[in-house]
Amino acid sequence: MLKITVRVNGMMCGMCESHVNDAVRKAFPVKKVTSSYGRGETVILTEHDIDEAALRSAIGATGYEVQAVSKEPYEKKGLFRR
Repeated sequence: MLKITVRVNGMMCGMCESHVNDAVRKAFPVKKVTSSYGRGETVILTEHDIDEAALRSAIGATGYEVQAVSKEPYEKKGLFRR
């Protein structure tokens, strides 16, 4: 699993978060996507890598500006995992 953190400029409220989340869900097969206008970021959990240019385009089409994209492996932390 892959965790993609996107710095997004322009989100001002909960509806802004929803617009970005919907755009990501429509464009890519993701497990989970959450946005925070307070932190100015969107976090995506996915099984497959997402092309950065396509991600910038999908979010940019909603009127928000992608400032940076970082990717890192993600492992779910379960109650019984060590």
